[in-house]
Amino acid sequence: VGDKVMVLARSGLWQEVVNVPVSHTFPMPEGMSFEEAAALLVNYITAYMILFDFGNLRPNQSVLIHMAAGGVGTAAIQLCKTVENVTIFGTASASKHESLKESGVAHPIDYRTMDYAEEVRKISPKGVDIVLDPLGGSDTSKAFNLLKPMGKLITYGVANLLTGQKKNLMAMAKTWWNQFSITALQLLHQNKAVCGYHLGYMDEEVELLRSVVAKLVNLYSQGKIKPKIDSVWPFDQVAEAMKQMQEKKNVGKVILVPEAPKEESKKAEN
Repeated sequence: VGDKVMVLARSGLWQEVVNVPVSHTFPMPEGMSFEEAAALLVNYITAYMILFDFGNLRPNQSVLIHMAAGGVGTAAIQLCKTVENVTIFGTASASKHESLKESGVAHPIDYRTMDYAEEVRKISPKGVDIVLDPLGGSDTSKAFNLLKPMGKLITYGVANLLTGQKKNLMAMAKTWWNQFSITALQLLHQNKAVCGYHLGYMDEEVELLRSVVAKLVNLYSQGKIKPKIDSVWPFDQVAEAMKQMQEKKNVGKVILVPEAPKEESKKAEN
């Protein structure tokens, strides 16, 4: 009782009071803020397991990170920096490139105005060792084709399904139609790996998750990782918080808190 904890749950956390199994709670390390704690688990567990458990990231390799300024993207960049001489390619809109360079992305690419696959090949003709794919659809095929021999593609989302504020059935149909498909025999000839990751379906893997969180807490305590907070919004501004992400303005995590911080409340009253 009274311990500060981070919690994992598949859904239902946009509330003032929640119940979660004790096995899905983790003590917050010394010096961590609640906002950082909210930004840590989902993004950093995902990025860690993709890069190290599936990706087997090693020194002198190269990684392509899509949506590099988002939550998983910023976590993946920081984790790549814990391995010696990893070259990071990151896609994001041009306004975020300066921030990405500061965080360690060697080659930011504006996916809106350029073909990112062409840009990667200009710099690295053979491609990359690991691609993190949260996009789905035809982008998964592009990712697979960008892999070097012994390269690994880890798909962990289908962001291409979302094109705006409302469901777009055409976009959904197009993404489904263009979804990447490959047989075991084709993989055999290509010398490449395709992996799928979804943290939401790891509920039962308590010991595995606890071991990953222990490694992340250790990295945080050493100052090697630090969740990047884009903005903090009270519950009554949830629509504006969602808009911040929908319009792709965020660099790092968008955080919800039950009430506006007291200083901001006083300003609003004045």
